[in-house]
Amino acid sequence: MATATALLQSLGLSALCWHPSSLFWTGGTRRIRRRAIDGGRWRRDREPEPPYPRPFSSSLRCQCHGVEGLETESRRDSGGSKSTIGSGKGCFSSAYGRRNVILMAMVPLILPSHQIVEVVDSREVSVIQTGVRNVLSKTKAAGILRMAFHDAGTFDVNENSGGMNGSIIYELDRPENAGLGKSLKKVKKEIDQIQQVSWADLIAVAGAVAILLCGGPEIPVRLGRLDARMPDPQGKLPRESFDASSLKRCFLEKGFSTQELVALSGAHTIGSKGFGDPNVFDNAYYKILLEKPWTSSAGMSSMIGLPSDRALVEDDECLRWIKIYAGDQVKFFDDFRNAYIKLVDSGALWEGA
Repeated sequence: MATATALLQSLGLSALCWHPSSLFWTGGTRRIRRRAIDGGRWRRDREPEPPYPRPFSSSLRCQCHGVEGLETESRRDSGGSKSTIGSGKGCFSSAYGRRNVILMAMVPLILPSHQIVEVVDSREVSVIQTGVRNVLSKTKAAGILRMAFHDAGTFDVNENSGGMNGSIIYELDRPENAGLGKSLKKVKKEIDQIQQVSWADLIAVAGAVAILLCGGPEIPVRLGRLDARMPDPQGKLPRESFDASSLKRCFLEKGFSTQELVALSGAHTIGSKGFGDPNVFDNAYYKILLEKPWTSSAGMSSMIGLPSDRALVEDDECLRWIKIYAGDQVKFFDDFRNAYIKLVDSGALWEGA
């Protein structure tokens, strides 16, 4: 099945009005509304409507929150009267105004709801990504990614608590979160002027942007998370001193397998842990783990990695995945992408759920 974006493009559209009830003719009084009755049929309210054929001098405007410039504008050329929908940012155009209205009205009927959400999310994600890129550098990427891990990492399957809920903004005074959050506070203020975004969504997207900036995989992030209003319980994050058994048990309590534990640990490939280039997201983490440089007393080699990193190669199950990822970066990227998506969805409360 064609994606929502491809279908819209085939219709000559690059945007759509999500709420048909917000469309109205300013030159008349007809409103078009969709009701959740009779299988989702269209019906018009009992207001007088403009004369038929509708005058192209009338202007069709979208009143959706946060949408600018989505309005028909009359124009005339050698082909006769035409109407172009949108002349500004976020607008679209095609041949005849009335046809545009029909196409916009039909999109919710043609596309499954999840594909319409895909189109809407795509625009909102783009706004967040742009805001993050404006302040993010490769040297800050590890800190942003750490913030995403620490916000989502409080999730507990058995207690059904914690997770990706933005609660970290109430937890910045905790030792494990020292120095986090400063870059994103300015970003959120700027993005909120364009569209409201939750801390949870912002942090989840920012982590994905940080990975991509450093050469890692592109990771799609779903939007719609709600923010917590209080901090999550303490003591839920895996400790740096954990051995492999403790790490596996800790991640299992969050719903993650040993494979996912090893894949997510690969995030330490960026930052100051000593696994290759600190600004490049690759599979160097696993290659260096296999070398066990900390066993050498020479120079700074003994300082590479955390105790929890070193513990992974001492566990047979973890070692199996370390070897796989050391020899196959594409496999690592694929598994990391899937594990990250699962991580930032863990424990999330969603709008409309």
